[in-house]
Amino acid sequence: MPGAMQPAVTFSLENCIWQDESLRNTSMLWNTSMKKKNLFVIGLNDFNRTRLEAISGAENFVFHGLLSHEEVTEQDEYPVLDLLHKAEKQLSSFQGAIDGIIGYMDFPVSTMVPVLCERYGLRSAPVAAFLKCEHKYWSRVEQKKVIPQHIPGFHLFDPFDENPAGAIPLDFPYWIKPVKSFGSHLGFRISGERDLEEAIPQIRENITRISRPFDRLIDHLNPDMPEEVRGVSAHLFLAEELIGGLQCTLEGCMYNHELYVHGVVDSIRYPNRSVFSRYQYPSVLPRRVQQKMAEICKTFLKHIGYNNSSFNMEFFWNRKRDKIYMLEVNTRVAQHHSDLFQKVDGVSNHQVPVNLALGKEPLIPERKGAFRIAGAFFYREFEDARVDRVPDREEVDRMEKENPGTIIQIDVTPGMMLSELPEQDSYSYICALIYMGASGRKVLLKGYEKCLRGLNVPYGEWEKIPRL
Repeated sequence: MPGAMQPAVTFSLENCIWQDESLRNTSMLWNTSMKKKNLFVIGLNDFNRTRLEAISGAENFVFHGLLSHEEVTEQDEYPVLDLLHKAEKQLSSFQGAIDGIIGYMDFPVSTMVPVLCERYGLRSAPVAAFLKCEHKYWSRVEQKKVIPQHIPGFHLFDPFDENPAGAIPLDFPYWIKPVKSFGSHLGFRISGERDLEEAIPQIRENITRISRPFDRLIDHLNPDMPEEVRGVSAHLFLAEELIGGLQCTLEGCMYNHELYVHGVVDSIRYPNRSVFSRYQYPSVLPRRVQQKMAEICKTFLKHIGYNNSSFNMEFFWNRKRDKIYMLEVNTRVAQHHSDLFQKVDGVSNHQVPVNLALGKEPLIPERKGAFRIAGAFFYREFEDARVDRVPDREEVDRMEKENPGTIIQIDVTPGMMLSELPEQDSYSYICALIYMGASGRKVLLKGYEKCLRGLNVPYGEWEKIPRL
């Protein structure tokens, strides 16, 4: 199984489109004489603009940044209502048609998209459907109704209580995460009482930067919540039974109440750690497992009324027990996957929200890219330290030139402490992100090793990367 490449296949899942070449080659045609469509992208940056401008039919679109990238990322606390007001002001002053609003980031962007689409009469899933994904407790409550066999046991607790452990009936080990967060921010593996005691002060110090703005948004939107969810503040936490196995992310969308899948990306962790070493596309998981995951997606998304919007859903497959667990659903395409799709399929996953916004069938080419396999590698450090040096521009340019298709993004600067990096998980610091493509898995991993050597950075942890 390791390294095996899967041919393009249309799954037989009823009312689910698993994209293949025969569908895509005819579905992507645009009338080049059409008037250009104005698409607004919340927090648009240069990296993602490049990928948007490379999608099929991009010559027929104009991509407008809506709010700056800095306004919707790395804030001490997000003034989400002010951001909504500013976005509405920018849109209302635009002299032209507003044809769609899209995003590719977590809160506040992911929650703002449906609110603004509803305000301007644009295509999107209902706001309530988004909230049933983004409010993690509400999401688990809804999942329990329709896919109970594919979720872990979960319990709500308040980290500000005098005895938080008293509200958690689970046996060690278990995982805790906020009702509202993003990525793995403030997520902790709790193996014993000491782990919880060490996590609680960090939670209390950092949770309000996300919980307060999310609670304000909920109050502003006043959604119709079930009794058991109403009043569950975003500062509360979920304790969940530990699930494990091979992890992946299924990316797709609901279009006209039908499920479309455009790819499955493997999320490969460091051994005995809770963080990713890389994302790898396409997945090597068996097709029957991917198909079952698609069935789970369809069941849940139809249940909550999620339609005409993209998503990515994270899963674990326990190979020994042949058991699938759904970790969570995110209401957007994953920006860290965009280059992987472009390398392998020839078009980034940004094609999907663009097509959805314009009412077009959300199909992208399959296996039309320059590489058979692609990876997004996270170069991490696991202890706080001061940065002594970083690769200079000449070193980066040389490695990108020697390894065609490679993109190196360095997130640290000399003299900074790693703990100054924003939006990190609880166990590591991402110092660089390296995108690479290759003809096969072994070539991909050797290329990454070569890249680290050429950048003159330690790569001891690389040697521990599982060879899935």
